[in-house]
Amino acid sequence: MKPEEYPSHDRVEIALAGRSNVGKSSLVNAIVPLKRLAYVSKQPGRTQTINFYALDERLCLVDLPGYGYAKVPRKLRESWGPMIEGYLRGRDQLRLLIALVDARHGPTSDDLTLWEWARGNGPELLAVATKWDKVKKSERAKRLREMREALGVEPLPFSATSGEGRDPLIQTIRSLA
Repeated sequence: MKPEEYPSHDRVEIALAGRSNVGKSSLVNAIVPLKRLAYVSKQPGRTQTINFYALDERLCLVDLPGYGYAKVPRKLRESWGPMIEGYLRGRDQLRLLIALVDARHGPTSDDLTLWEWARGNGPELLAVATKWDKVKKSERAKRLREMREALGVEPLPFSATSGEGRDPLIQTIRSLA
């Protein structure tokens, strides 16, 4: 997707970034009142373009293609990096980048690369630990500590399945409008 194909509007944009199958589309569906707005797949790499979701007259969620493993042709996968970086560097409406990290595994080297790049080049950052419902209760404090140490910030635990973390995330997003 090229910048001239982006929607023309005055909405504040909040972008979602993370590896393939981290739960970006599930997060969209969990926080937007419409049913199944974003397509969710078990197969990594189904989000292949930048998808814009207008929440209201003031806010827009932006679902970016995932990085890392995806069952798509290599050339297509390689085109995503420049497309994502172009969006993150050149979009004036972008106010927040939500970096999604799978709570079961913690930040990957790709997650850390995105985080470090965005700290110096991008908008405000928020770390969200997805798939929180799949982390054993006895492991949760350890997982949060590991992510906090790796990223330098406290991640927001979130589960699209149980709804945990949904309200604080919506409040953070709404505060930007």
